Amino acid sequence: MTRKLRYKFIIIIMGIVTIMLCIIMSMIYFFTKRNLETGSIAMMQNISDNPFLLRLPNELHDDIRFPYFTLQLDMRGNLIATGGGYYDLSDESFLKNLIDAAFSADAPVGIIEDYNLRFFRKDTAVNQILVYADISSELAALNNLLQNCIFIGIACFLAFLLISFLLAKWVVQPVDRAWQQQRQFIADASHELKTPLTVIMTNAELLQNADYDETSQSAFSSSILVLSRQMRDLVEQMLELARTDHVQTHTVFSSLDFSRLVSDAVLPFEPVFFERGLTLRTEIAGNILVSGSPSELRQVLDILLDNAQKYSRRNGTTWVTLKRRGKNHCLLAVADEGETIPPQDLKNLFKRFYRADQARSRNGSFGLGLSIAESIIKRHKGKIWAESKNGINTFFVELRKKQACH
Repeated sequence: MTRKLRYKFIIIIMGIVTIMLCIIMSMIYFFTKRNLETGSIAMMQNISDNPFLLRLPNELHDDIRFPYFTLQLDMRGNLIATGGGYYDLSDESFLKNLIDAAFSADAPVGIIEDYNLRFFRKDTAVNQILVYADISSELAALNNLLQNCIFIGIACFLAFLLISFLLAKWVVQPVDRAWQQQRQFIADASHELKTPLTVIMTNAELLQNADYDETSQSAFSSSILVLSRQMRDLVEQMLELARTDHVQTHTVFSSLDFSRLVSDAVLPFEPVFFERGLTLRTEIAGNILVSGSPSELRQVLDILLDNAQKYSRRNGTTWVTLKRRGKNHCLLAVADEGETIPPQDLKNLFKRFYRADQARSRNGSFGLGLSIAESIIKRHKGKIWAESKNGINTFFVELRKKQACH
């Protein structure tokens, strides 16, 4: 899929580049040719005004760009005078061919291709002046220009082709990464659902077996109910993750008291920590305002606190702190005493279905909570990360503060 997308990108880019190169090279050639023609014709017009002004042979003046010669005819078309020192004008048949070619043309200016000459015809009251200029150097210059344009065009095409390959690879990387993540997500979700489904089916088959007593059948029913609830929780988390992934980014956030939100989020967890023999301590700075969604930020707090009470060591302590960080940011930290998380696991904690300890699945963890929290914080233009040292595992959330109105 991504390979086809990359090829399409390259084809589109190279199509645009080819069209632009053709237009640019054509314009360069056209304007150069027109400038040469205009200069040549202007020169011939100036010469026709003074056709027999004395000039030394092979000496080009400032207004003379090309070798030339002039012919003067009477009103009957008879050659009466010649001028110019660049050609042998003694060949009458040669001159007759040039005169015939000039008068056979409809326009007063034209090109005689057989001799690489441009002519300019000027009619006066008493005679006719013909000026002929050699355009061999002009044609050679245009030919060289055309060759250079072709060479430069091919070189630019190849350079842009290489750049487009590299650019296509860079542009498609996020799509490729998203595609791989989607495939991995489907595979992980299937694996997470397959195991409880297998256990449920086994318990259902055993439940239908009349050889088991009521106590065993009750245990089978309880197992089915527990695993069904576990699957429901997993599906709900997957739906929540999909919702945060596809939520409209233009949603308008409201101004909220983040200090109060954190305090309110901690309250329901106090009895949970107490029942598990854990200590929960808070240090929350007041009057910290942020712009965001109260329900989503509350969900992030719930995820971090739930992780803390699940993975904290026995009789451990969890700290929830909120403080200002600089002039424009605030920092939320949820730290718990637990097993040190290796550095390689810290980098993967926010990946979907990732669990540093695979045994954590037994306590209802599917490895989706932190992914949901990360999606929410990114949507709030904030940062979330984890650190682990000296037996303390800390999850940080940094958000931009909203200045209070006075």
